[in-house]
Amino acid sequence: MYLTIKETAAYLALDESIVRAYVLQGKIRAIYDGENYLINKQQFTTYFEQVEKYRKLIQAYLDEPIPEDIDVKDED
Repeated sequence: MYLTIKETAAYLALDESIVRAYVLQGKIRAIYDGENYLINKQQFTTYFEQVEKYRKLIQAYLDEPIPEDIDVKDED
């Protein structure tokens, strides 16, 4: 399914001008049909799935307790 810049901006909750700038800079791939830029919605779905996966991995790493160093001596 392809979205216009306006629909993509609504889907991503961004301003239209930002999405348009991303398209023109090549940060978002789009097809120009002579009238509108068309953006494949699937690329965002895949991207958001990957971001969520990495967010969970990072959170699991941060939640891991710091191991105690057995070489540290208590010097009271």
